[in-house]
Amino acid sequence: MGKLQSKISFHSTKYRADGSVEKTGPGRGVQQHNPVHTDAVTSVAALKADLCVSGGKDKSVVVCNWRSGAVLRRFVGHEHEVTKVTCALDSNRIFSASRDKTVMMWELHRTSGPSQHFPGHDLVVTGLAVSPDATQLCTGSRDNTVCKWDVETGGCLGRAAVSRNLVTHLCWVPGEPYVIQTSEDKTVKMWDSRELRVAHTFPGKQHIQTCCDVSQDGRYVLSSSSGFAGEGCEATLWDLRQTRSRVREYKGHFQTTTSCVFLPRGPALAPSIATSSYDSKVKVWDQATAACLATACLEGAGPLASLAVCDSSTLLCATFNSGIHSLRMRNGADLEELAVF
Repeated sequence: MGKLQSKISFHSTKYRADGSVEKTGPGRGVQQHNPVHTDAVTSVAALKADLCVSGGKDKSVVVCNWRSGAVLRRFVGHEHEVTKVTCALDSNRIFSASRDKTVMMWELHRTSGPSQHFPGHDLVVTGLAVSPDATQLCTGSRDNTVCKWDVETGGCLGRAAVSRNLVTHLCWVPGEPYVIQTSEDKTVKMWDSRELRVAHTFPGKQHIQTCCDVSQDGRYVLSSSSGFAGEGCEATLWDLRQTRSRVREYKGHFQTTTSCVFLPRGPALAPSIATSSYDSKVKVWDQATAACLATACLEGAGPLASLAVCDSSTLLCATFNSGIHSLRMRNGADLEELAVF
């Protein structure tokens, strides 16, 4: 990690996508809370207005108040690193995947262990997506399979295998029976969850697709790309309803882009997206023009693993070296670091 971190720090200070000078070093006035994980944080998701859920290499799943950094619940049950966490917004149910090949469901107000298990994958589980009504769960793995589960019974409702389909991320299309999936085969796929079949595959990219997100109106899909020294490292916008082809790309990171999210449209703000990268930076982009609106350089955080949207102006970022950072978009042109926990 030492060599990797020094390389990331080098790129974050030397290279500039737009010729501008970016702020470096720890931000002033950033609140330092006690870390909620004892090792790298691999995934973070918004649970309720003030709550988030996260998973890490310490094998735990943590629910905390992102405003105060206070830990409400800590779930322990996985035998290895937690790779993904997800939940239906405003739900009391949390889902976690792990390198131990398992998926578990936890109840926010339940005092004992997991309330449901979803066994069946042969390798590390790397994708989780819960249906909008929170009754079904889709999981994906490096074993090339996607599975659908009944949340109440834990029963497997379907299993599909696609050659070389090493799943990296899953997300459900709001209000639709479709699931979007990114893969190490460099493609973005759309699954019909009813029959658990691939309904559409977007044109392949040059690099592994690491993450995906769907806009709230269900029209657009974002995917992020691996890469190095500025080659690859972009996010790509796809049109689901019309051409189902590439709309535009967002280029400016200099290491693998690990996460991409649509941001809720705030007052007087144009539609925008956010990305995080191994280059220790979070960027906010104008969705329509691909212009970079703001950049936050989290010096010392190491590779950034995951993003979660709290509200129209607040982002959470999971990092390898310094826990979870909360960031606020100010005036549509500045990304301010608020706290670390």
